[in-house]
Amino acid sequence: MHGISPRSVSAIRPQRNPRTAARLVPRRLETMHSSPSQPLLKAVLWDMDGTLVDTEPYWIAAERALVESHGGTWSHQQAMQLVGQSLLHSAAVLQAAGVRLEAREIVDTLSAQVIAQVRKEVPWRPGARELLDELHEAGIRCALVTMSEGPLAGVVVESLPKPYFEFMVTGDTVTHGKPHPEAYLTAVERLKLDDPSVSIHHCVALEDSIPGATAAIASGVITVGIPHQVPLPDDPRMIMWPTLVGRAAPDLQELVAHRFAAANLLEGAS
Repeated sequence: MHGISPRSVSAIRPQRNPRTAARLVPRRLETMHSSPSQPLLKAVLWDMDGTLVDTEPYWIAAERALVESHGGTWSHQQAMQLVGQSLLHSAAVLQAAGVRLEAREIVDTLSAQVIAQVRKEVPWRPGARELLDELHEAGIRCALVTMSEGPLAGVVVESLPKPYFEFMVTGDTVTHGKPHPEAYLTAVERLKLDDPSVSIHHCVALEDSIPGATAAIASGVITVGIPHQVPLPDDPRMIMWPTLVGRAAPDLQELVAHRFAAANLLEGAS
């Protein structure tokens, strides 16, 4: 799930000095990327709810409690329809289910309950922290691209042992939430501020939901779907992984290499 109203991209750590913006590639990846035919993986863009952390049960419990407090009922099927959606979209659905509150009040109520649960226990998705740490050690930039709002995303990021995320694009920093591509396009533009050579073809997005995957695909970034609460449809524009367990930087680098190889073949054919 979610959240939107226009603000600015949230920085996690200070911007790097432009004169030293180019990162040194660790020796073990340098040999793998030394050929011009093997363009560098430059960034991984992470969805949060359902991909990095399994907070959907927290959201569902908060939704059910809110609807029932207003005399309504909330089914699992209704809850699944909100997975990956913006918070304001979800608020409108909850209003239709009988919640007699303004949209902003619904968003704040749900977010506060989920934050309280996350402070008690962060429900990490299998393999997520291990991949984050591996990417960090390999010098691959990471950003968080989530429709949850800044306060919740901040709690999750602060619970990590290292500054894995360079910045985060949250639901309250964009005008259009997923499935619109704005959040991912914003993240790529932010990456370019430190490294103008970054393009959508150097970035991989990790997503678990249909709205999230739709947004990532529409932005043009390489998209990996890791289904969790809801199935993801087969789509030739998306790579499907059942889990992040055992995945590492070379797996993501291979996807970038395939993207550039396919582009070269198309250019050759034309």
